[in-house]
Amino acid sequence: MVKSYLKFEPSKSFGVVASSSSNIVWSSKDKTKSSAGQAVVAANEEVLVWDIKKGELLSRWKEENNRALVTAIAQSKTDPDLFAVGYENGSIRIWDSKIATSVVSFNGHKSAVTILAFDKTGVRLASGSKDTDVIVWDLVAEVGQYKLRGHKDQVTGLRFIEPEPVVQEEDGEQALMAVDNDGAEGFLLTTGKDSLIKLWDLSSRHCIETHVAQSNGECWALGVSPDLSGCVTAGNDGEMKVWALDVVALAASAQRVDLSQSVNFLHDRGTLHRSSKERAVEVIFHPRRDYFAVHGVEKNVEIWRIRTESEVKKSLARKKKRRKEKLAKDKKGADVDMEDEGADDINKAEISDVFAQHVIVRTTGKVRSVDWAIQQGSKDLQLLVGSTNNLLELYTIVGKDKLKSKTDVADYNKALGVDLPGHRTDIRSLSLSSDDKMLASAANGSLKIWNVKTQACIRTFECGYALCCAFLPGDKVVVVGTKEGELQLYDVASAALLESVNAHEGHAIWALQVHPDGKSVVSGGADKAAKFWDFKIVQEQVLGTTRTTPKLKLVQSRILKVSDDILSLKFSPDSKLLAVSLLDSTVKVFFVDSLKLYLNLYGHKLPVLSMDISFDSKLIITSSADKNIRIWGLDFGDCHKALFGHQDSILQVAFIPHNSDGNGHHFFSASKDRTIKYWDGDKFEQIQRIDGHHGEIWALAISHAGNFLVSASHDKSIRVWEETDEQIFLEEEREKELEELYESTLTTSLEQDADAQDENREVAAASKQTVETLMAGERIAEALELGLADLNVVKEWEVAKASNPNLAPPQRHAIFMALGNITAEQYVMNTLSKIKASALHDALLVLPFASVPMLFTFLNLFALRSMNIPLTCRILFFMLKTHHKQIVSSRTMRQMLDGIRVNLRQALRKQKNEMGYNIAALRVVGMQIEERSVKGFVDENWEEEEKQKKEVRKRAFASLS
Repeated sequence: MVKSYLKFEPSKSFGVVASSSSNIVWSSKDKTKSSAGQAVVAANEEVLVWDIKKGELLSRWKEENNRALVTAIAQSKTDPDLFAVGYENGSIRIWDSKIATSVVSFNGHKSAVTILAFDKTGVRLASGSKDTDVIVWDLVAEVGQYKLRGHKDQVTGLRFIEPEPVVQEEDGEQALMAVDNDGAEGFLLTTGKDSLIKLWDLSSRHCIETHVAQSNGECWALGVSPDLSGCVTAGNDGEMKVWALDVVALAASAQRVDLSQSVNFLHDRGTLHRSSKERAVEVIFHPRRDYFAVHGVEKNVEIWRIRTESEVKKSLARKKKRRKEKLAKDKKGADVDMEDEGADDINKAEISDVFAQHVIVRTTGKVRSVDWAIQQGSKDLQLLVGSTNNLLELYTIVGKDKLKSKTDVADYNKALGVDLPGHRTDIRSLSLSSDDKMLASAANGSLKIWNVKTQACIRTFECGYALCCAFLPGDKVVVVGTKEGELQLYDVASAALLESVNAHEGHAIWALQVHPDGKSVVSGGADKAAKFWDFKIVQEQVLGTTRTTPKLKLVQSRILKVSDDILSLKFSPDSKLLAVSLLDSTVKVFFVDSLKLYLNLYGHKLPVLSMDISFDSKLIITSSADKNIRIWGLDFGDCHKALFGHQDSILQVAFIPHNSDGNGHHFFSASKDRTIKYWDGDKFEQIQRIDGHHGEIWALAISHAGNFLVSASHDKSIRVWEETDEQIFLEEEREKELEELYESTLTTSLEQDADAQDENREVAAASKQTVETLMAGERIAEALELGLADLNVVKEWEVAKASNPNLAPPQRHAIFMALGNITAEQYVMNTLSKIKASALHDALLVLPFASVPMLFTFLNLFALRSMNIPLTCRILFFMLKTHHKQIVSSRTMRQMLDGIRVNLRQALRKQKNEMGYNIAALRVVGMQIEERSVKGFVDENWEEEEKQKKEVRKRAFASLS
């Protein structure tokens, strides 16, 4: 009989505040104004929404089948509920934050998405990637419009430039220049790691201007001022370049065709230098005020201010005065007036006169991303900072207008932060309480106690560099072993440090384990000794009184000296043996009572990092840095099997702690290769591979009931994997793994072939073959064959029925009968409409040219029956564009096209007439409402308020261009 196993599935993930893989976005959706706003951040493959003020998790956006890291987030300007999220595998999803669901998904990039930007209307999305391409997506049609190729390295900055219609003075009258905003698609400004800044005309889809953005290598960031009058690019060595953008000329050029090559819209205005020499990561302008933030990968954010026009003029006047004085000293007064003519001209001001460093915000951790927090009614400058050490902070910065005198220095303070739900550093050890309800996680500097069911952090303790930890019997005390050689006891209830013992004289404690009887603990360290500690309750006198209080103490009872550093140690469940692994790659097994050597286990080529003993004390498994797992018998010390387990060092192994379902010899292994594997220790076979972590897995803990396991990784997440009722059969698992391998190689080979033809073109189609599109293409081909066969059967029956009216209906395919005797064209239409809009073009490319006549037959029927005309038109135009040469050269295809054209025009004319009739009817209803003097629901002061807002938003930056 084939043995089946139960599958372990991911159930919970916690411990991450914000991953350093992506930028962060501040969002204000609070209508009550009581909240400080929300932070939308990446948490490995998920997106989290935090309430900054309360430190609460409001929402978690996760897609079941997605395992790729989040690498970019952007919020729509028109609809604040819409967010675009880019992933490491090149896919993009549009999320609706109200329902925490992904509404559209796009696939076009070959590697990680680095930056996303929405246009002004929120209808288009531009994405830049590590594959050097920029793709513009249409969110309404849910398709990729085109791919722009020009950069030679990853895209680091993106911004839509959509100029307003220009107002010109003509003979005292104001005339609107003919800038047709519907016709003009605007412009796109991009920067890349190849140090180039490019301006793209989206109407003609080509690059109209290219400059070298940074003189010293890569360009890492782009910030565009809200009024589009200029931008700042930042690169290595703290260099920032300021560019003036001629928006008026851009707007005027939108309608002109005969643009001369000499016109430059981007002008280099000069270079600024940051106080830090690190490479920049982001430049972000404040949407409403004259400030921008710039930061690198260090622990500070620089806030720069754009001076007002009057300030710049004062600065110029001061310089002029100094120059005059200097020249007067040199007795060259005659030349003064000549030289300083036009010195007050603000356009000739040096860039250092216009930009001033406002303040440097020192942060707790290294900065990964920042965003300005804008709150209704609040005039303070607020900056949200996401750090690389799993932390979110909100800083309040004093603006220039709040400073009382010129000598005052701008200050800042940390207003709020989200730090409790995660560790600052990697978790090195996990331990579950005896009832599996609490989890202790220990890292460098902190120990946290979690409620496993609710994933809430119950307690946080400050500790040393923790390397191992364990709950003591009763689950009220946790013992921690540190790198400094201390054993620390923490009381969970009172959140206090009970005792700290310098157990190993400054040498790291690599392992500790509580004796199965619960009365003592053993610790092993780098001082080549295993020390046994008994738990004693000592009556301690309270200072200044005669009263005494009971206190838990660790008292050393025995010591075991060995020849090398101890890396791991384990008691056998029957408490007779103690296994100790040493730095010399051996494992020694001792009798617990006499501490005499019982067995020597040789075989590993590198040190054994972890080991465990089965519930019946018969098997011991060891895992090593040599990527192997060895299974040994504890009766004779013979090696039953050596398994090549992982692609990197195996850091943890653990048996299931009991034998309830005959799984007492099943064990788990966790490695630096980011995977956990489930093994059968009797058959020496891998049962299941568990993927999900995005970093090295440092720690593993299995519940005492054996129904779940907990893992902690370098990606800062703690994940719970639960046993399900789903059965695993080993043959099926092997087949599934082979299938996955085949699918991954299949799509990559297809991608290489498809792209070879237009490798050198500046504009290409935004397509990418995935397993999903291949399957969709196969479904279309299958539906076409079935449908055509059915059409022929029905046609023959109709011809025969003309001569024999009593002829019985034909025997159709079972699928059509099962779907309620639907027609062939309805079946094909259902198949086509079920395919996602974003995957349709790629799915149609899968079809061979031999299937195109069949598809056109059905397109003709769709047009004739007026079935889903938008989809019919879309498929027809795409196929014509793709196979134009072959279709034109085929006589039969041309005849088909004539028929489609006639039927399609009739259907479109009919729809046009219907729409025209409806629009006319609505106009009549509108006129009737106006006649009854029903007041329109428009605020009367709205236009005036808009004008005032625009006046306020005019900045000194504009006058520099």
